[in-house]
Parts: sequence; C-alpha cells; structure tokens
Amino acid sequence: MQRELIKHVLERDDFGSTVTVAGWVRTRRDSKGGFSFIELTDGSIITGLQVIADNELPNYESAVLRLSIGSAVRITGTLTESPAKGQRIEIKATEVEPFGLADPETYPLQKKRVSFERLREIAHLRPRTNTIGAVTRVRNSLSYATHRFYQDRDFLYLNTPLITASDAEGAGSMFRVSTIDPATAPRTSDGEIDYAEDFFGRPTFLTVSGQLSAETYALALDRVYTFGPTFRAENSNTRRHLAEFWMVEPEIAFADLNDDADLAEDYVTYLIRYVLENNETDLEFFNRWVDTDLLDRLHHVAESGFERITYTEAIGLLEPANDSFEFPVVWGDDLQSEHERYLTEQVFKRPVTVTDFPFAFKAFYMRRNDDGKTVAAMDVLVPGIGEIVGGSQREERLDVLADSMRIKGMDEDHYWWYLDLRRFGSAPHAGFGLGLERVVQFTTGMQNIRDVIPFPRTPRNAEF
Repeated sequence: MQRELIKHVLERDDFGSTVTVAGWVRTRRDSKGGFSFIELTDGSIITGLQVIADNELPNYESAVLRLSIGSAVRITGTLTESPAKGQRIEIKATEVEPFGLADPETYPLQKKRVSFERLREIAHLRPRTNTIGAVTRVRNSLSYATHRFYQDRDFLYLNTPLITASDAEGAGSMFRVSTIDPATAPRTSDGEIDYAEDFFGRPTFLTVSGQLSAETYALALDRVYTFGPTFRAENSNTRRHLAEFWMVEPEIAFADLNDDADLAEDYVTYLIRYVLENNETDLEFFNRWVDTDLLDRLHHVAESGFERITYTEAIGLLEPANDSFEFPVVWGDDLQSEHERYLTEQVFKRPVTVTDFPFAFKAFYMRRNDDGKTVAAMDVLVPGIGEIVGGSQREERLDVLADSMRIKGMDEDHYWWYLDLRRFGSAPHAGFGLGLERVVQFTTGMQNIRDVIPFPRTPRNAEF
C-alpha cells in the first residue's frame, strides 16, 4: 500500500505534486459550499494534516460524509499551499478510500477532554490521543538514544534472563513463576509446596534486575548494558510505581564510584538533549498542556551540570528544613521523594548526585567504605522527579561480600556463582539502573507513571 507518513508530507514544498496518506480522522467539518475539511493524523507527528474534499468526488456523499472521528481512511490528492493561518500546506483530495468507520455514538474519544483515569480504562484506544501519542514518540526517542549512547561508547548490548532464581535486591518482592497447579500441588513432608517437582526444579521468579547477570559479562567483556523489562511485586498504588517497568542497566569493569557517577550524569544529559533536539513539537505540546515549566526545566538540566554531595552532607542540608517535610529525616534514614526534590529544587536548583549511603538500607552487593558505616552507592536526582538513577561500585572483595551477605541474611550457597566472580579474576567494577518510565515522566512532565507506559501493570490491574 503506497503512502507517505504525514510528518514527511508536512516537510514538503513541491506544491502540485500528488501524495497519498493514510490515517485516522481527527475532525471533519462540512461547509455549505459543498466541501469538507478533514484533519487526518497517522501518529507520526502530533500535527494533523488538513485535507479538502469537495462534492465533485464520486463518493463524497457515500464515503466522505460518513467519516467520523476515529475512522480510518486513505486519501490521495494534490499538495497545495494553504491560505489558512497556522498551517503551511494542505491536500486537495482526488480519492478518498475509507477502511473502517467509527460509530460516532459509541466511539469514546470525541472532541472533548478525556481524563487520564478514563484513558487508562480504554488503554487500547488511548494512543490515538495527542497526549499518549506524544508520550510514545518521546519514549521511542529515549529508547533509541539509549542504544546510541552506549553503542558509541563501545558497550555491548546484553540480554539478561527474565526468569531467575536470584533476587538482586534481596527484598523478596518478586513474582513467582510456576507451572504447578495449586489445586494439585505436590507437597513436601512438612506440607510445603515441593518446587523440586516444578518446571525448573526449584523456586523461580520474574527478575527485579538484570544487574547480577550483567556483572558476569562485564567481568569478561569490560562494559555491557541491559535494557529490558523488570518486575516488582510491591503493593504500591502510587503515581511513581509500576509492577512491570523497563530498566537500563550498564556495568563497567575497572571502574569506581566516580566513574559510575560520570557515566550516569553523561547519560542523563544525553537523553535530555536528544529529545530536545528530536521531539520539539511533542515537547511544545507538553509545555502548553501538561507542564508549563517543562521546557525551561529540561534546558536548565541539560545545561547546568550536576552537583555532587555525600549522603551525610545531604542530611546536613535537609535537617534544618525538617519542619516542612512530611517525613523528617535524620542520619540513617533513606531519602524520600520530598527530600530529593528539596535538594534539587530548593538548595542547588539543578540535578544532584548523592553518594556514600548508609550500609544499613542498601543492597548486599554495594562496596563497603572504610568508615564501616557507608557504601559506595549513588543516586542521581533531578528536579520535578527526584531519583532517576540508582547505582554503586560493586563489592569486589570476596571476604567482604560474603560478610555483607551474612549480615543481610542472604544464602551464600544460592549465590555461589556470584561469589565465584570474586574468586576468579576479581576486579573493581560498577554500574547503575535507570528506569525508563521515570525518564519519560521527567521529559514529558506527565504526573502519573501509568500514563508513560503502553499498558501499565499495577495492583489489581492487568486488563490488557
């Protein structure tokens, strides 16, 4: 089916040429003069293409006048310079071929505002809206920019398992994977389900992170990155949490925490600059309708650089403002979103990288510092969102890693292969994780994370 994307048609100036486009009707307005104005969109750009269809078309009454919002159609016509304000070109139709009509009485996306809550209930149709279409294009750009960033820096793209027996976070909030029928489950002598009889012969889960697997390849191939779905079985009904989300996780050998922070800051800056350069019309839409400070914030972050402070220094800055926080903070507490935003929006007014967190609330694999209290961990914080990257230098010392695992209650036998990496050619290494949805939120101004992923998975919600 020969046709051209609307985004390319809108760039043309060879007036008089014949073009063919296809898409969905955004609006149709009929004139008393015997012609109709059709605004067509195909999702390639937020801007619609105006088509003029007059009653000289053989199927004007049988086809054109039946086109309603949401109808799919192919149109061939002449590219014409538009006399109307706000648009440069239009098409004078010579052929109109409807494919599928949308019943105007039941089509839920009429020409009026629909709440984001309602759109989540019709997630199969919401990509036809301006907002979700623009979110999807930005998400696509961020994904492409991610691969380009790491490929240009000699990283190898790695596919890590989605089904795993290892909990990278040691938190236990994992979805179990099993073929056992609960009604006829085999039992052990003490009445527990016998997972030795299961498909994999042991308890298995959906992964919470590809990090541990990525470390094995970084300690052989120097630098790798994963980019795939991860899963958390947390019963969190907030605008910041999903049960299924996409993570970018690079790992670099022969690197310390400073190298890790440098990479993370460069990566975040690269992503922001990329969408500013390649998604101009989408960002202008968000700046007008979603967050009027968006473009100023993105340009500021892209140009301002990052402040770098320790966790202890951060607590010293936060404690005087405890009266204004919902959760007052003292040394030893994890930072909440309100604390992260205070640092970026009130104290430094730019992105902040916080390092050297207390060992007590960080993961077992993070390298312990000489002070005996903190680990070589980092969080990258941005205005409006808070944490956007979390990472660390990994513990490369076998004895210290084993001790950390004992303190955290981890089963060393279960992680024998991970300990082997420290037995055979161990080296300093580091890495981090970036949640794609958090970056999409930041670069679009969208308030709820459920609106920046095509089909959000949250507690009691797996409709589509």
